Amino acid sequence: MAVVDDEPLVRAGLRTTLNSADDMCVVVACAGAEALEALRDQNLGVVLLDIRMPMIDGLSLLPRITAMPNPSAVAVLTTFDASECIDAALGAGAAGYLMKNSTPEHLVQSVRTLAAGGQVLGPEATSRVIGGHLVMRVAALSGRERQVLSLLGSGLGNREIAERLHLAHSTAKDHVSAVLAKLGGLNRVQAAVVADRARPSATRMFDR
Repeated sequence: MAVVDDEPLVRAGLRTTLNSADDMCVVVACAGAEALEALRDQNLGVVLLDIRMPMIDGLSLLPRITAMPNPSAVAVLTTFDASECIDAALGAGAAGYLMKNSTPEHLVQSVRTLAAGGQVLGPEATSRVIGGHLVMRVAALSGRERQVLSLLGSGLGNREIAERLHLAHSTAKDHVSAVLAKLGGLNRVQAAVVADRARPSATRMFDR
């Protein structure tokens, strides 16, 4: 895995924390300006990326990292929890958004989730993402679209959703696209968080 942050002390601390886990190894730890060269030709499962860095902004680096021949799961690790930063990162392809005040245990578990193909959001990012989407926009979905949202929240892909709901793959794909659009243009990560938060208080809504 890799850590991209302009603060040497932060890089050292993250390397120590992550390398303490038996199943992890920080192969690359570098500043933002060095990231593209350092990550070139690497086959790393996870990249933790800071946002606010001199020389080059993390949000500018993000799509260039995910476009590499051997793309990694990139999670933003930052001190900034502004809605615009979260939206920009997730919209640019980030698989997660974590805060630097995360506990070591939470950070290690988040990296494991990312390495397994999952998506992660810290508590601060979760509350920002949900914002005003939950009540009004989920309620406006059709019964079938609520089922699709619930399955998105369980981490299912389009093909799995199609199988679960006995639909053609193309139909399931259309439903997913409609759900994301009706939720205000969210991506799958954001929609999964909305579904997860909505489920405890709206079980009947998803079961219709």
